[in-house]
Amino acid sequence: MVFGHGRDQQNPDHKAIEARVDEEMHGLVTQLTNGITFHMRECGLSRAELAARMGVSPGRISQILGGGENLTLRTLAALATALDARFDFELSSLKAPDEYNSRGTAEPAPAANHHSFPRTQHQRDASRRH
Repeated sequence: MVFGHGRDQQNPDHKAIEARVDEEMHGLVTQLTNGITFHMRECGLSRAELAARMGVSPGRISQILGGGENLTLRTLAALATALDARFDFELSSLKAPDEYNSRGTAEPAPAANHHSFPRTQHQRDASRRH
């Protein structure tokens, strides 16, 4: 799927990585489509209205919200624009801090680098606009 097309595709490690990637992708798609649907409901926006705002067919919105496809950043940007909203992304480690260093001494985690408001502040600001 994502990682290379070489001879290592039959490697059990490669198959395990691919399974983890697929699982992560399914979780991301679910999170995104649930967030979009929730935001639409909060704003009283129908799929047909969202389609009109994006200049696409209602069927295309059904495809997007059905979760069966890999959404591009451009599609996400179009959705955010049409919804007058912003997606907030956060990358969090799955490992404990001491697992990063083979010597067992934990290094401090890097500072957060957010280019948008935290979700609660963004939601509060958005509710003031409506």
